[in-house]
Formats: sequence, structure tokens, C-alpha cells
Amino acid sequence: MRDKLKETFDQIHAEEELKENTLEFLAEKRRRDRKKRFPQSRRLVPVLACLAAVFLCLGGYRLYFTPTSIISIDINPSLELGINPFDRVVSVEGFNEDGKELAASLDLEYMSYTRAVEEILSDERIAAYLSEDQVLSIAVAGADEEKTETILSQVRACARGHKNTHCYGVSHEEITSAHEAGLSCGKYRAYLELKEYDPDITAEEVSGMTMKEIRDRIASLAGKEEAGESTSYRGKDSAQQKHGHGGQEHSEDDERHGHGYRQGKE
Repeated sequence: MRDKLKETFDQIHAEEELKENTLEFLAEKRRRDRKKRFPQSRRLVPVLACLAAVFLCLGGYRLYFTPTSIISIDINPSLELGINPFDRVVSVEGFNEDGKELAASLDLEYMSYTRAVEEILSDERIAAYLSEDQVLSIAVAGADEEKTETILSQVRACARGHKNTHCYGVSHEEITSAHEAGLSCGKYRAYLELKEYDPDITAEEVSGMTMKEIRDRIASLAGKEEAGESTSYRGKDSAQQKHGHGGQEHSEDDERHGHGYRQGKE
């Protein structure tokens, strides 16, 4: 009887020991599995970091090369500078043959917009036009009004001292309308003004005219209106309100006479 009891207790003890060993085995297995998983997770960290960097770079690339403001420069060459949020020129587009030739001859991309404007104004072809009493128009447009005003202020500073140079702001909506008409923003503004006097004028005709020719045409038709001759003119102020023109034209001559270009000598 004693032997049977001892055998029974020994069996219970063996089962308990087996349970403990089993539990220890399972615990050790979990530890090993955890160690295997953690290094794999750690190896994923640099991969995820690289992916994040790629996405950031792609977003930054897109942001850098997306123009948020436009500077339109028109005399006979008509061209536009696309300005990114960091005040750098990221596109240069000519809107007539002279404009394309000028754009191709100047290395303006990635310059600050102030330096780019100075480069254009100092170009001998622009200087030659100005020496012939031609009119140079610089229009600034952008979705952010405060940013547009800042750029316009800087552009005016660049243009100070250049005869017959007039700077003004236009609405952001005019950019799309101008490009649909095949014109730069500055020449499109002049086209709208001339069209108030001459409804039959086309964008294609205006594209081939210098800014001085457009202004002289406006002045001539305005003179006829003042003399009582029949024209389709409905008033400059109404035209300005109708097309939502932002800002006021400006030049050094305008400052001396205390008025904007449209009210000054055209």
C-alpha cells in the first residue's frame, strides 16, 4: 500500500515538473519570437524614413516648380515670368516672336524675380525700344493679394529710373483669360481697354502691336470721343470696373505728376 501511494505522488510530481518545463519552454519560445520580430521592425525604420523623404521631396519639387505669381513684361517683346512661392523664376514664356527670342536669349530661371526684372530692363533691346519713346508695361498678378502687392512694390523699385515704364497689378482671373486669348497679362489688359473704344479689334491684331501703338490708338479714339465723334467707347472707368482690374498703373513720371498711367500721358 505504501508503495502504491509513493508511486502516485511521484507521478503527480512528474506531471507538475512537466507543466513547469512546458511553461518555461513556451516562455522561452515567446522571447525568441519577440527577438526575431523586433530586429525586423527596426530594419523597417530606415525604409519608412526613406519613403517619407521621397514623398516630401516630391511634394517640395512640385511646390518649387509651381508658379504662384506672374510678372508680365510688354513693350514689343511680350513675355511672362512665372514666380514660385520662394520668389524664384521657374518659367519664362514669350507671347510673340520678339518675346520668344528675348526669353531664349536670357538665362533667367531660378533667379530671384527682382534680379530677373533688372536683367530684362538692362537688356540692350529693351533699352533701344525705350530710347525710341516706346512704352514698357509691367503687370503683376497672383492669387495671394498681399504677395502680389509685395512683388509689385519690388518691381516698381526695379523700374524706377526707366523712362516710360509703367507697373500695375491685375486680377488673378485675368491670367486665364489672357492666356486663352493668346496674350500676356499686360497686353491683355491693354487689349481690353482698346476694345472699349474699338469693339472690332481682335486679340490677334493686338498681339502684333507694340504697347505704344496700343496706347496711341486708345488716345486717338479717346480724342475722337472728347470731340463728340461717334465711337463705341463707354468710359475708361467703366472698363476698369467691368474687368476687375487690380492695382493702378504706376511709373516714375506718374509719381511726379501724382496720378496713374491711365490718367497721365498715353
